[in-house]
Amino acid sequence: SIEDILMSLKSLIEAPIGHLGKEAVDVAPFVIAEAGVNHEGSMETAQRLIAEAAEGGADAIKFQTYRADTLAAKESPAYWDTSKEPTASQHALFRKYDKFWKDEFEQLRRCCDKEGIEFLSTPFDIVSAEFLNDLMDVFKISSSDITNKPFIEYLTQFGKPIVLSTGASDIEEIDRALSWIDPGQVPTALLHCVLNYPTADQDANLAMIVGLKKRYPGRVIGYSDHTVPGDMRVLETAWLLGATILEKHFTHDKSLPGNDHYHAMDKEDLTRFKQNVTRVSRLFGAKEKHALDCETPARKHARRSLVAAKAIARGTVITVEMLTWKRPAHGISPADIDHVIGREAGRDINEDEILTPGHLRTALK
Repeated sequence: SIEDILMSLKSLIEAPIGHLGKEAVDVAPFVIAEAGVNHEGSMETAQRLIAEAAEGGADAIKFQTYRADTLAAKESPAYWDTSKEPTASQHALFRKYDKFWKDEFEQLRRCCDKEGIEFLSTPFDIVSAEFLNDLMDVFKISSSDITNKPFIEYLTQFGKPIVLSTGASDIEEIDRALSWIDPGQVPTALLHCVLNYPTADQDANLAMIVGLKKRYPGRVIGYSDHTVPGDMRVLETAWLLGATILEKHFTHDKSLPGNDHYHAMDKEDLTRFKQNVTRVSRLFGAKEKHALDCETPARKHARRSLVAAKAIARGTVITVEMLTWKRPAHGISPADIDHVIGREAGRDINEDEILTPGHLRTALK
């Protein structure tokens, strides 16, 4: 499973950078339900999100840990769809949802353990990183912090694998962020992401997943999705293109106003996606081409045999003009025609009779 990838991230901390990753689609995706702050400060809602994410089949649920005062200046303009979330200031919005702190996240970790789902939360400051270190095996770095050198370098000192979102960045910025991480030999996964809420389908640019895999062949590549869930084919396509970690915002009620509800998936969406993945996974099968057991009847009956195009008398030297090829494959294969031409018929052969080795005076070589 893709969980093995995260386990490999944990176990390969001492391994040289560039020795991580598995070939795309060999494994099921590791799905992170990004609850963020969709709990809106309610512990009951947060625990409900955990339970529904686990029930829907997510491998992990991720929250966000911050204080508005350390995250955004008071005059910080919105960058989201203000027709869906009318709050004009980032600071004002974050103040609504920064009530959870150390005690609350410890409680959420215990709830995740009970539900059998991995707990994650993105830290946005040093204090939250410190206490989250005791609760998580992997650190997630937000796209918004990809240029935050002091914070990235601080997170690497924990020695834990990092999942880095690359929204709104270019290759040079990704390379630069990795240059801050790699000296610590910290395994790093990269998530393609479009930092726009919601992301229009035509802006998803899923081909960038392929580009990241090509440029960073030794790393795990994933996708953080901000499109409207719809039929969940965007996430499925991302996986088929090679994204083995998939993250999408998660809510218990997509009709709720504000913040991240309007472009989030819910339990039903998540269940649908997991069902799609299960079905597609069954289609993959083996890599090495070989005839399957289910094809045995076709091999026997749909392939051809050499057939007498006319009556052939015993002792006649067989020529190509005397032969044709027809179904079924119960006789000599047309692949062996060179071993038939020039031999004598061992007995009379009727027109339209399927040739077998017994029809020839000497055995087939």
